[in-house]
Amino acid sequence: MKEVKVDQAKCIGCGLCASLCGEVFELETGKSQIKEKAKIEEHEGCIKEAIINCPTEAIDFKNLKK
Repeated sequence: MKEVKVDQAKCIGCGLCASLCGEVFELETGKSQIKEKAKIEEHEGCIKEAIINCPTEAIDFKNLKK
């Protein structure tokens, strides 16, 4: 199973990940986090876009197929 994590220390809460991949990311308390029932494997494309565009490189996706 694949795993997505947001480093809360790096996240600045810009919301770009949530706008690119709202099925997986949401802003809570000013920082991004993974939605509780997010279907990670179904949304690999937008997760990859969020990773590429995150200005602080706060998103990590284990086992990402390149």
